[in-house]
Amino acid sequence: MAQAAGFLRIPGGANPLDASAVHPESYFVVERIAKRLGRAPASLVGAEIAVKPEEFVDERAGLPTVRDILDELRKPGRDPRKEFVAAKFDPAVTELGHVKAGMVLEGTVTNVTDFGAFVDVGVHQDGLVHVSELADRFVRDPNEVVRAGQVVRVKVLSVDAARRRIGLSMKQAP
Repeated sequence: MAQAAGFLRIPGGANPLDASAVHPESYFVVERIAKRLGRAPASLVGAEIAVKPEEFVDERAGLPTVRDILDELRKPGRDPRKEFVAAKFDPAVTELGHVKAGMVLEGTVTNVTDFGAFVDVGVHQDGLVHVSELADRFVRDPNEVVRAGQVVRVKVLSVDAARRRIGLSMKQAP
């Protein structure tokens, strides 16, 4: 439970902070802030709080933790993840039979291996960008160039429908 508590939200829980991203082990920080301000802890949720985070740092809660708590109190329910960017698949290319050599497509890197990267181009069959086709320079480690989840432009080099293989290039994609 302790490890999931930072992701779990309990609306209407016994403690108003149960519906927030404040970890139960850090409720004491909110209580200290509330006491300093002469307010109830529940009144801090969604409020602009004018305190210096450094004043609430101790051996149990460091500065990054206190800053995160204050951010959550000011804007409860915010999603700290970066904005999700999805590939714009070509609506005319929906199955392997639609993929032709020479096409330039947008896709999402699904896996990075020692020999290259697999890219989802929207046809239910990932294509392979061989390490030699990742960049215009020598690439020792594909992780230097791509990462899983990255949106990339690729040029289709080959399609082997019988073996369900798509050869792709990033360095040849405009």
